[in-house]
Order: sequence, then C-alpha cells, then structure tokens
Amino acid sequence: MPFRIAGNTAVGIILLALVGAIMGPQWDPSPVTDPLPRETTSTAIGGATPRQTYAVRTSIVTVSLDGTDVDARLMEPVGAPDGRPGVVFVHGAGTDDSSEAFAAQAQTLAQSGVVTLVPSKRLDTYSTRYRNYERMADDYEASVVYLRGVDGVDGNEVGVYAESEGAWIAPVMAARDQDIAFVVLVSAPVVPPRQQAAYATDSYLRRTGVPGGVFRAIPRAVGMSLPGGGFDYADFDVAPFQRQMTQPVLVVYGTADASMPMVQGTEQILRDTAIVGNTDITVRYYEGADHGLRIDGKVDQTFLGDLSDWVTSLPDSAGAAPRIAGADPQQVYWAGPVPTPRWFGDGDAVIAIVAGAAALILLGPVALVLAAGVRRVRGRAAVRRLGPGVGARTGALGVFALLTVAALVWYLVAVARLALGYERNVWIVQGGWIGVRALGIGAVVAAVMLLDRVRRLRDAHEPVARGAVGVGALWSTLVGSAALLVVLAYWGAYQLGI
Repeated sequence: MPFRIAGNTAVGIILLALVGAIMGPQWDPSPVTDPLPRETTSTAIGGATPRQTYAVRTSIVTVSLDGTDVDARLMEPVGAPDGRPGVVFVHGAGTDDSSEAFAAQAQTLAQSGVVTLVPSKRLDTYSTRYRNYERMADDYEASVVYLRGVDGVDGNEVGVYAESEGAWIAPVMAARDQDIAFVVLVSAPVVPPRQQAAYATDSYLRRTGVPGGVFRAIPRAVGMSLPGGGFDYADFDVAPFQRQMTQPVLVVYGTADASMPMVQGTEQILRDTAIVGNTDITVRYYEGADHGLRIDGKVDQTFLGDLSDWVTSLPDSAGAAPRIAGADPQQVYWAGPVPTPRWFGDGDAVIAIVAGAAALILLGPVALVLAAGVRRVRGRAAVRRLGPGVGARTGALGVFALLTVAALVWYLVAVARLALGYERNVWIVQGGWIGVRALGIGAVVAAVMLLDRVRRLRDAHEPVARGAVGVGALWSTLVGSAALLVVLAYWGAYQLGI
C-alpha cells in the first residue's frame, strides 16, 4: 500500500504541474546582450561654465490648482542677477510633502543661481488604485506658471525635474507646453507601469535568490486585473509624449537601482526624441547610486554638481559631448509586455474562487456537526454519515489545501518585503518555498489516501457516505479542495520545471 500511495501521489503532482503549466502564462524575459556605449566614465558636463555660489532664501507659497490649493517650497538665490532659470520638481510615487522632498537637489540648484519650486503632491485625486498622469501634468503645470511669474525669473528658462513616477508626467507637460525650457528625468521607468512593475519584481526576486518556480507568479500577478478595480494607469504609455519633446533633456540613473530598466530607458528616450529631431539629450550613470541617486543614504554629490552644471550652462550644455557617460549601466533582462493570463486574468474572480472554495471546505464539517446536534436535540442516536476512515481523510485534504494556500500567500508577501528592502533571508526564501510545496504535497497525499479508502469501501460494498448530509459534506470538501489545488498549481506550488 505505501508504494501505491507514493506512486499515485507522484502521478497527482505531475498532473497538477501539467495543469499549472497549461494554464499559463510563463515568464521568460529576453536577456540584454548589447551593452550601451559610453563615451567616457567621467560624468562631467560638456560645455559647462563656472558656477557662482549664492545664499538661499526659502519661503512657503501657495499654488492654486483646479479645485484645490497646495503648498510649495520656493528657494531663491540671494543676489543673483535677474533672468534666472527656474526648476519645478515633479514627485515620484514615494514623495509628496514640499517640506522634505528634493531637499538636496533644490538647495544645490538654488545655491547655483536657479530658482526652485517644490510643490506638495496633490493627494485628493491620487491613490494606489486611481491616478491619472495627464491630469497630474495639468496640476504641475500650475506650478510652472507660478514660477514663471516670480520676480527675477526668466519665464522662458523654466524647466522641470521629474523623478521615478514623475518621469511619466514630465513628458506630458513638455509635449503640451513647448515653452518649458528643459526636462530632467531621474530614474525614469519609461515603459508602461505594468511592464516596469514586472521588471522590478523580476530584478528584486533575482537579488533575493528565490527558487526558479517563484518567477511564474510574476506575469500571473502583474498581468491580471487586480481585485477591487481601478489601476487603469497600469498601461499608461509615455512614448507618444516623449516623441513630442523638443526641449533639452538630461537623463540620469544610478547603477544600484534594480527597479528601473536603465539601458532600455535611455535607448527608448533617444529613439522617441529622435522622431521629432531632438538630439539635445544628455545621459549620465552614477556608480553605486540607488533609485533616488543616493549613496549611503545621501544624494550623490557628483550628481548634484553635474545637475547644476547642466542647468546653469544651458543652452551650451544641451548638445555638448559627451552625450552618454558615467558608470556601466546594469540591466540583465528587457522590460517587455506582460502577458495577460488566460484563466485567472480577473483578480476579483481569483478572490471569489479561493473564498468560495474555502467556504465549501468549511461547509462540510459544519453540516455534519449541525446534523449531529439536531439528532441529539430530538433524542436520536448519532449516525455515522461517512464511511470508516473517510471523514479523517476528507478533513486532512481540506486542512492541507487551506494551509497550503495560506502559506503561499504568506510566502509571496514575505518575499516581496525582502525584495523591496534588498534583503536576503535563506530561511524565508528557500525554506519558505520548501514549506509551501511540502504542504501542497501533503494535500495530494491526503487526496490519494481518500481515493484509496473510497475504492476499498466500494470493493467491500460499504457506503462511502450516508444520507443527503453525508453526501453533501463529502462533495463539498472534495470540490472546494480540488479548486484550491488547481489554484495552487496555477501559482507554481507543484511546478516541476514544465
């Protein structure tokens, strides 16, 4: 019997692995094989003129938007001549308050003679589920208009500095307002948010050292519509707006930023701007700098100096050599389109299936307990509604299926936290995955043992279940467990490299 159970368990795992593979999609990103040519490792800005240094006056002003107002931090160089350039800062996803964001960048530019304006991010129209980059561009444009009216600022020399998510917004602004003088794109995703999310997840997971089977979850999680609706911005394409940018553009990445496709991003910006005949693109890579251009928690001083040189030396610095310079950019795979799952493409449906399956599993024992209670109330003796050994094996199947789902959810959340924090923990990454698969195998073993018990009872002409309650409880658990096993197979719990 042990050999038969083991053999049938192996067959069951193989079948589930095939089911998971067939349901698709797979994850097989294309490697980046062509290095990006750089003219020099020095990031120094060609055509830069010597910078002056000024004291800085800081004040808090109010910028009126459509339907609300936001505070903004205005920094002005004291004693700088009139006709000063200006920079409006556009937030990434992780910043919002004007009092703290872009402190080093705004201060350094202001000391160099540039008037800087850091508005607070508008949050009443911005959430995890709902955001509109074109409407956000309109909000930031109000800050551009405000800065153009500040005393001493040359209205024709006001540009924008955008970081991370803001790099999806700044090209919209530049395309709509050709009077924007220049654009600085820092840690620009360039590709649509869904592609960037898949790329970042892949990069983070590779750094964390997860088993290969976990990568199957990337397209299945990122490619589906997320539960609860919203997230329409996930497929926003900034390329049509980049193809209308005629302004000088400074593109900046830190080589320690695993979340951005830094080679692909540069190449796409160069292609997009070339369509409109814009060759004034300057690209810089900074060794060891992270997503916010920080090294050891502080914004890279070399970057700050180069930023000031580029802005204050325009237009001479716009097309000056070297065009692409700095450290060697690191991108292992291309950020490509994320396939849409054929089976579980609707996040609401996935939640409904799991919740419904769990309810069915719990319904069986609850029905049996209630039926037994009714008989006791009526003074009747308890009745065995499931055949000998069927109840225990059915319960084991349901428990293992539920535990495996819970363990898988815990594992994915734990790995995501490690990946986002650039951390490694072999006990969680490797041990956790082994634990998930062990529980999944336990569910298959329980199912095989239940089927074996059913076969034996039928061979002995004994009932497997008695009455509507017994039959209903048995099938309720079987259907719910089978649904969860299919879900687990889909997410890779039984993957065998198929």
